[in-house]
Amino acid sequence: MSRKTFCVGLAISASTLVWGQTADKSLTFDVATVKPAAPPTPDAQGRIFMMAPSGGPGSKDPGRIHYPYMSLKNALMTAYDVKNFQISGPAWLDTERFEITATMPPTTTKEQFQIMLQNLLAERFKVAAHRETRELPVYSLTLAKGGPKTKESAAAAPPQDNSEAPPPPPLPSRPTIGPDGFPTLPQLAGRPGIFNIMMPGRARLIARQQTMEDLAGRLTGLLNRPVTDETGLKAKYDFTLTFSLEGLSNGMGPMGMMPPPPPGGGGAGPLASQPETETPQDLFGAVQAQLGVRPEAKKAPVETIVIDHAEKTPTEN
Repeated sequence: MSRKTFCVGLAISASTLVWGQTADKSLTFDVATVKPAAPPTPDAQGRIFMMAPSGGPGSKDPGRIHYPYMSLKNALMTAYDVKNFQISGPAWLDTERFEITATMPPTTTKEQFQIMLQNLLAERFKVAAHRETRELPVYSLTLAKGGPKTKESAAAAPPQDNSEAPPPPPLPSRPTIGPDGFPTLPQLAGRPGIFNIMMPGRARLIARQQTMEDLAGRLTGLLNRPVTDETGLKAKYDFTLTFSLEGLSNGMGPMGMMPPPPPGGGGAGPLASQPETETPQDLFGAVQAQLGVRPEAKKAPVETIVIDHAEKTPTEN
């Protein structure tokens, strides 16, 4: 049975300053455990549902983090607040997975938390690194011929007192799959943000009340390269972008739209009746055809973190 996964060098200058060299070494977690993560187990339909990282400053659980299946590269990205393309190191940083759990005072700030995580990675993985500015491929988001094809968002409604409003309806345990092969999610109607839906081989972004700068930020993650907005468009827009995942090295990242199976795992999976649909365009073609903008390739200096040393096996807790 096949497994399916659903989850709703050219240096210009360098610095020998080691990351964390001036950080407060006394900032540490109250308690922390780090261990290799157990491989995910597929359910009866061969599906693998990944638990997303949770907790930390600004979340509903500010005094605790739980990263159940995190690569060391992702942990470094969190600790130093950088993107995937800004980490340079051995290939295993992406492939080895770890479970990290830690507690801290609920009043810990984001900056303090990041230093705590930097210190934890240095202690348990013996991470040593330095920064370099490198000339890397980047993209500029520009207007395509014919101009934008996005719809400007309607004026946002004034804020209301929702203290007595009923909670929004939950996502259905088994979403209905539409004729285009994607789940229909009416719960997203009118909600501002960019929502990701990933299906086998294809993906969709549903955007409400979003700017071109917001789109550039999302494309940065998809293309694993910096994307800047040079369209000159300043309004907020509503749009839907559907594209193929072919050629995207890092896929869509953590998703979260596909719910876990019901207790017992019985019955047909949520994609059992997925219709056969035409393969969508790749991301570059889809952005131009559907939104009227295009990422233009160029090169620019980008600050990176070069990992000089890291150990695969973390020290004991």
